Amino acid sequence: MSGQNGRSFSSRQYPCEKCPLWPLQVFRDFEKQELAFVSTFKKGELAVDKGATVLVEGSHSAHLYTVLSGWAFRYKLLSDGRRQILNYSMPGDLIGLQGSLLGEMQHSIEALSPMLLCVFERENLHELYRNHPGLAYDITWLASREERMLDENLLSIGRRTALERTAYLIAFIASRAAIVGLNGKAPVQIPITQQHVADTLGLSLVHTNKTIRKLIDRKLIVWRDGGCEVVDREALKDLARWEGLSEGRRPLI
Repeated sequence: MSGQNGRSFSSRQYPCEKCPLWPLQVFRDFEKQELAFVSTFKKGELAVDKGATVLVEGSHSAHLYTVLSGWAFRYKLLSDGRRQILNYSMPGDLIGLQGSLLGEMQHSIEALSPMLLCVFERENLHELYRNHPGLAYDITWLASREERMLDENLLSIGRRTALERTAYLIAFIASRAAIVGLNGKAPVQIPITQQHVADTLGLSLVHTNKTIRKLIDRKLIVWRDGGCEVVDREALKDLARWEGLSEGRRPLI
C-alpha cells in the first residue's frame, strides 16, 4: 500500500486487538464496536527513520497517525530558518489531526528516533463522528490535552526563569515518557540535543548549555551522546514549581 511522499505502508504487524500499548494502564478500554471500527479505520503501519519528516507545514495529507513506538517533535519555522519546537510526540499520541480538520498542516513533525506509526484514512473521520460518539469524544479530549500542554509551555516560556523552564521541560517530557513505558524501568533517557532544548525554550544555545550545566552540577540529569538521562525527576519538578501530570486514564485511537 502506498502512502504520502512515496512511502510504503506495511502490512499490520500489530492488529488493533493485539496493540502493544494496551497492557499499559494509562489507556482506557475500547468498547467492542469501537475496536471493530478502529480495526477497519487503520490501513497499515508506517516505519519512519530517525530525522525523517513525518508531516510538513503547509502540506495536505490523506492520513493521520497514532505513534506506536518512538519519539517525534512538532515545530514551526520562520522564513529565516529559525525554529520553534512546540511539543513532543510519544507512543499513544495522535498526529496529523490538524491537517485532517483544517485542510493543511500548520506545523511540521520530525522523528527524534526510529518510529512506527499506525496509519488512518482521513476521509473515514466522518464515519467516526457520525457513528461513534465515544471515539469522537476521545479525539476532542486529545485535542484539548494538546491545548493544555501548550498552555503550560507558554507559561513556562513567559514566566519561568531559564533554569526553571529547562527543569520543567525535562521533567515534563520524562513524566510523559514514563507513563507510556518508554525506556522500560531504566532511568528515562530523552533522545534530544541541547539545540532541541534551545529551540523549545526560546533560548540561545550558549545560554541553554550554561543552564543545562547547572542541572548537571546539581546531579538532576546526566547529558550523554544519546540525549538527556533524568536522574531525579521529582527534584526537577520542585525546581520548576510544577506539580506534575494528573491525567488519569486516557484515550487511544
